[in-house]
Amino acid sequence: MTPSISKNLKIILFDGVCNFCNATVNFILKRDREDLFRFTPQQSEKGKEILVQQGRQDSDLNALIFIDEDELLEGMDAVIGISRYLKGYSCISWLLRSLPRKVTHAAYAFVAKNRYRWFGKREVCRIPEPGEQHKFL
Repeated sequence: MTPSISKNLKIILFDGVCNFCNATVNFILKRDREDLFRFTPQQSEKGKEILVQQGRQDSDLNALIFIDEDELLEGMDAVIGISRYLKGYSCISWLLRSLPRKVTHAAYAFVAKNRYRWFGKREVCRIPEPGEQHKFL
């Protein structure tokens, strides 16, 4: 039996082969000064295990997933949730919440649908670089 994930971790599940998603992970890594976030590709065994623990059997990989204690957020809601914790970027959370939900979610879905075509994709999931291994589950 696998131990459950810690309730205090802020976990980001991302599409590990998507170049745009990996650039987003790099952006967050550089700005996570308080060491709050942990990352795992949704395609990885750990990613699949976490999804099952959260009551999800699988993911269609079209949405970034953010788990903040007991709350699972997807897509634009995940972006808003993550930006609340990034020093200097919490204004993004406020801005996105002030726009109509229908607009922000439609914009997210449009980018998600076209991300491979616009940004490309890798053959394999991202491998943590030296010094950042502790950030990946």
